[in-house]
Amino acid sequence: MRAVEQRLFATGVGQGALMERAGAAIAEQVARLAAGRPVLVLAGPGNNGGDGYVAARLLFERGVSAVVAAMGKPKDGAAEYMAARWSAPVDDMRAAEPRPVLVDALLGIGTPRPFDPETRAALARLTAAADLCIAVDVPSGRHADTGEGEGEADVTIALGALKPAHVVGAGADACGHVLLADLGVSRTSRASTISRPTLPAWPHDVNKFSRGMVAIVSGAMPGAGWLAGRAALAAGAGYVQLVGLAPADGAPRALVRHRIACVGDMSSVLDDPRIGTVVIGPGLGRDDAARALLDAALASPHDLVIDGDALTLLGRSIGDRIATDRRRVCLTPHGGEFARMFDTAGDKLSITRAAARKTGATVVNKGPDTVIGYPDGRIVVSAGTNPGLSTAGTGDLLAGTIAARMAAGPGGSDAVAAGVWLHARAADHMGAIFPADALPERLTQEVNRCPTR
Repeated sequence: MRAVEQRLFATGVGQGALMERAGAAIAEQVARLAAGRPVLVLAGPGNNGGDGYVAARLLFERGVSAVVAAMGKPKDGAAEYMAARWSAPVDDMRAAEPRPVLVDALLGIGTPRPFDPETRAALARLTAAADLCIAVDVPSGRHADTGEGEGEADVTIALGALKPAHVVGAGADACGHVLLADLGVSRTSRASTISRPTLPAWPHDVNKFSRGMVAIVSGAMPGAGWLAGRAALAAGAGYVQLVGLAPADGAPRALVRHRIACVGDMSSVLDDPRIGTVVIGPGLGRDDAARALLDAALASPHDLVIDGDALTLLGRSIGDRIATDRRRVCLTPHGGEFARMFDTAGDKLSITRAAARKTGATVVNKGPDTVIGYPDGRIVVSAGTNPGLSTAGTGDLLAGTIAARMAAGPGGSDAVAAGVWLHARAADHMGAIFPADALPERLTQEVNRCPTR
């Protein structure tokens, strides 16, 4: 957003004009949320405070009972000018009286600085006494890029664009409900939040193979492979094959079970040109047999979804072994697996983007806020993941869901993001507690509700 502002200024739009736009957007949302209740605007010395002065003036003009309390005097021309246009008295925030609605316009998206003890105490007192706390851009004390810090709000008004703090890490919870305010700034973003996908429509002559064939390489613990296979079927795959050394007794009847006699047989099974996507990792194990199965999957010509034990076996060598130049590859690590493969110094968006660029794969960095990184630098965020997904087996389901969407071929929305959205959406409808094997039925319902083209 800072770069966008600078480009806008270069076109002749001044800081004051942008501040008016921001203040108007804030006033619009605050007036709606306040619903007639008195408002206290806390204004800082910088541009965020300038936005606050504009919002207070426009709220007053709307007939809202609004007062301003400041953390020092404005320090730049635009903010100083906006403060001068506020005709009513300005209180020192340390002595301010609380009001039902608090607007935090103290600090913006710059690097947060610590409050002095008196200011911190005043902010805590006023926040605790308010029925509703609304932050401008980010809660004061939070870092816009990492979400780290102290501030919290019930509602955050994101000016012009979402920031990382709004969707990942501790910031996602601290920001509360995030409202995006359009400032009329044209912006080409490399990051976005996930949305309902558009899926490819099936032609009249579709068959089970053209709908998408998925091969699940099953290892020492075949139950994980069964879950991945069930999810692939539920997410739209036309034919799902469970291939492995272990007996497949108990696997769902809709899965085609193919037990191989030895590891060497895997390569010939995976030579089938009808296969769209191979899933390797769920329940694979980490012994020599698992390594040989992984080698066979990597040597196949098909798109890959690599999960679980396969990621651990690849470790730091992953970028040299997955051959993304001739196929699509999706990696689905949780935080521990990610740390075993990649550097973790930095915020989740930047480290996921770096991992995708390094490997040439699409990286699904799972967690309470799942971040999808693409080799071209794009980022898609699935924020606020249902805690019900923090159970054994749900990662296997995600791998199968993504594989089904990849096997469906081109058309519609991005296959990986579609898989992540469907998996998360199905979980949201299941509630906070559910067994992993109950999710596929709901997954099918979500697939059927998606538009097609």
